[in-house]
Amino acid sequence: MRKVICGLNVTIDGCYDHTKLSGSEEILEFFDGLMQGVDQTITGRKMYELMVPYWPEVAKTQSGTPAANAYAKTVSVIDTIVISRTMQQVEGGPRIIRGGLEDEVRKLKQQPGKKISIGGMTLRSQLMAAGLIDELYVVVHPVIAGAGPRLFNDISLGETIKMDLVDTKVFKNGCVVLGYVKV
Repeated sequence: MRKVICGLNVTIDGCYDHTKLSGSEEILEFFDGLMQGVDQTITGRKMYELMVPYWPEVAKTQSGTPAANAYAKTVSVIDTIVISRTMQQVEGGPRIIRGGLEDEVRKLKQQPGKKISIGGMTLRSQLMAAGLIDELYVVVHPVIAGAGPRLFNDISLGETIKMDLVDTKVFKNGCVVLGYVKV
């Protein structure tokens, strides 16, 4: 059975607003490595619009840093599904799903292939509440935002989800990666 993974960046106080976070080559290298084992991405509209056309353009022109270029090449070739009620179509072929996210993810997990990566906070919360996230990678940035959207703030669980810490990494810029798998 395929695994669903989720990688994300947050501040110490759990804010996931990307404008409050610092990037680095190490973070891009980490996410590039994480995405090497992925052949399907499911993303929300907002996340998709943040990622495209930026990363495909970097992949095409190789206009970023070495780590950005590598990450762009990796993520630009992964099959993508966009979850959106408002998008009519997406250029370049990604499939749009308008509803039934949990059922779609359950079906995809049963198909042959590598891991499935998810992106977008609403998606993450919904799939976490449904117990469908198998691996969670949280990059904690050494910043206290004080305000902004919080990680899993809108999640409502029927029961606690137990996870085991399986990996940690500390980057030169003070970011810490915490890798968890569902028990």
